[in-house]
Amino acid sequence: MTDWTKRVGGVLMAGALSASMISMPAMAQDEGPIKVGILHSLSGTMAISETTLKDVMLMLIEQQNEAGGVMGRQLEPVVVDIASDWPLAAELARRLIEVDEVDAVFGCWTSVCRKSVLPVFEELNSLLFYPVQYEGEESQRNVFYTGASPNQQAIPAVDYLMNDEGVERWVLAGTDYVYPQTTNKILEQYLLDSGVASEDIMINYTPFGHSDWQTIVSDIVAFGSEGKKTAVVSTINGDANVPFYRELANQGVAAEDIPVVAFSVGEEELSGFDTTPLVGHLAAWNYFMSVETPENEEFIAAWQGFIGSEDRVTNDPMEAHYIGFNLWVDAVEAAGTTDADAVIDAIVGLETPNLTGGTATMLANHHITKPVLIGEIQDDGQFFVVWETEDLVPGDAWSDYLPESAVLEADWTAPINCGNYNTETETCGGSTE
Repeated sequence: MTDWTKRVGGVLMAGALSASMISMPAMAQDEGPIKVGILHSLSGTMAISETTLKDVMLMLIEQQNEAGGVMGRQLEPVVVDIASDWPLAAELARRLIEVDEVDAVFGCWTSVCRKSVLPVFEELNSLLFYPVQYEGEESQRNVFYTGASPNQQAIPAVDYLMNDEGVERWVLAGTDYVYPQTTNKILEQYLLDSGVASEDIMINYTPFGHSDWQTIVSDIVAFGSEGKKTAVVSTINGDANVPFYRELANQGVAAEDIPVVAFSVGEEELSGFDTTPLVGHLAAWNYFMSVETPENEEFIAAWQGFIGSEDRVTNDPMEAHYIGFNLWVDAVEAAGTTDADAVIDAIVGLETPNLTGGTATMLANHHITKPVLIGEIQDDGQFFVVWETEDLVPGDAWSDYLPESAVLEADWTAPINCGNYNTETETCGGSTE
């Protein structure tokens, strides 16, 4: 498809929405369909990335229903469009839980979306499965982080550029919100600890949907022209990536000169335009469509059959929803109920296959184990894996590279049962972090 900024799809509303709001904690239902909330942007700047996540959730639910459902009950999706509007995301999350009475929600992309809805899930004691890489520095009892934390994406990417590509100067370019800001705070400290001089680090932020990249790319070119190998570490999110990469090409920024490694650009984002000028630039993820495993081959075939097109691609957050959904199903079956407290207790330690040939395990900090892969953009919009970790990497909720975080750990099992336990004072700092 050529007009990828308009590919936002339809909104499936399963079940009638009550006009009144019921202010009471979510309660598991024991009969009838099990309702599953899907909370993604189907319009606005993030629709380019999130519409596909809505579609893959519908596929997973359909497959589960064909296999007999969960505990012998069918699953019923309830889809809402948060429209890249973070206060609206919180409002619709509340509506999914209180009005539609969903038993779990799969959704959000940006960290500002996740931060907006967290109080709702905590207050109503419901479950959110969050499928996208994020900045860490958080572990909430009601959230399961199936995307990468910084030690599963950002840090390995920098290590690769430093050790394998000989990069000495660093441009940390991001969208102006919490994920890029916190990730770059961690990366800046990591680079300084690794001996990089502060004058060899350039940090730049732009708003969501930013389109005029001429001056910024010119600044990057100038920064990289002082005799030291330079790379861009990109936490630019959403449709702003389109003009960013186009401007790189316009100014002749080739991968061999100033490579860009992106954390939010995958197959879906590349599927809408000519990637020939981007060949050689990089992305760091935990999954690529090009990985050759039987599990991935089966997933791709199912996805393209469901969506009705052999041209549609898969990507990392889709795999994260695949993993999170399967872990939730297994936890519900193990608990014998959709009750949030029972599922939270049952899910820790459960394992499910990922699509790269390994196993995803839900850890006590509500993060999972993942491989880390560095992929090089090809002219067909796919990625050639140039590097990967030998072993699965456990997700770390709190960064070892920030002094205030290095002493913290998250463990939602007894006796700690805390998201930010201070190992020095042996006290819990609070239930929401």
